[in-house]
Formats: sequence, C-alpha cells, structure tokens
Amino acid sequence: MTSRVAYELKDSIATITMDDGKMNALSPRMLSELGAALDRAEAARAVVVLIGRQGVFSAGFDLQTLRTGGQEASEMFLAGFELSARLLSFPGPVVIACTGHALAMGVFLLLSGDHRIGAAGPFKLGANEVAIGLTMPFFGCEISRQRLTPAHFHRAVVNAEIFRPEEAVEAGFVDRLVAPSELPGVARAAALELAKLDRDVHTATKLRARAASLRAIRAAIDEDAVIFRARAPGAS
Repeated sequence: MTSRVAYELKDSIATITMDDGKMNALSPRMLSELGAALDRAEAARAVVVLIGRQGVFSAGFDLQTLRTGGQEASEMFLAGFELSARLLSFPGPVVIACTGHALAMGVFLLLSGDHRIGAAGPFKLGANEVAIGLTMPFFGCEISRQRLTPAHFHRAVVNAEIFRPEEAVEAGFVDRLVAPSELPGVARAAALELAKLDRDVHTATKLRARAASLRAIRAAIDEDAVIFRARAPGAS
C-alpha cells in the first residue's frame, strides 16, 4: 500500500510531505500517517516542515468518508481537529509550506503552524464550510480566531470567503509568500533558523502565549465531539 506521507530527517529538520497524487484529502489513513510522522519528529527533537504536493497543500477532509457518514466520518473530523491542536502545541518549531490550494481542514492545519510560508499563484485559501451547507464546527471557529484578523475572521468563517494568496497574507492565513519553485528551499531555511532557538524555551513560550487559545480549542473539540457522536448511527 502506497504511503500518502513521506518523512525525511536531515540536520535536525523533519520534512513531512503530504502527497496522495490528488488533492491531499485528509482521510483517516492520511491523518494516521501524519500522526506517525509527528511522533518520529518529536522523538528526534526535530523542527518540523509540513509541506504539500505541487499546487495543493490540502483541500480538506476525504469526501468519500464524509459521504459515508456515521462514526467513521465523526472520528475523521475529530482526528483532524486533534492533529491541528497537536501542531499548535508541538514541542518544537513547526514550519508549514503551503504549496497551493488550502481549503477547510487544510487551511485549519495551515493556521496551526509557527511560521507559515505560502506559494504565490492562482490558488484558493479559506474555510468553505458555510458555502457548502455546513455549520462551522466550534473547532473551526477557534482555530481561525487565534490567527486571523478580526475583520477577516468574520469574512472567512461566517461568510465563507475564499482568499487569493496575496489576500491571505493580510488576513493572517500565511506569514509571507514566495515563488512556488522557491518554497521548499525557503521553508527549510526558515526551519534551520528556528532550530537555532532554545527548543524548550520556544515551546514554553508558545504554550504560554497560546494558553487561552489552546483552552478554547480544547473546549471546542469536546463540544464538537458531543455533537458528532450524537449524530452517529446508534447514538442514544
């Protein structure tokens, strides 16, 4: 079975690459492989670079699992939310290289990095839940709130507005843009700079700086879990 996630450790930089050959759907399998890659990076005390395939970071959750519904879909949602929370509190720097389109859960992962670099180009970034008839989960509200500007938060979350990369920098989805061909090298260079920081001090500081957001995100995931599991077949 072909892996959807590649892991490479070099010079204390763990590069984790998502590539399912399509839109990098965050399926249960993809999420499991990402979790395993983060386990390896954490054990190695490495700086993480999370990157997508050319033209696509991730278009969100796996549609086939969503259409199936039930417990599998609910658990996929929650696994994605937990992955995002883990990235936000990861014990070491996390660089995210957004190689192209980032939508729904894909953009929530993007909002979970310490330094986020986007590829310039004709790409779409945003949370499209409301546009496709889904009430935004509590988690989606909180992960967006902790990084987007107040005005862009409402445009993105409530109005489901989709942003071009240049607009995404102003909104807070990414920190800067580079040419697509330069993105891997720039992301690695950023990771090497972050590797010079005292890892434990960096982690303690980001946990302190994000304490309120992390509490809100944890409460949101718990609230979403109650809702999702109540909808699953056989729920009482």
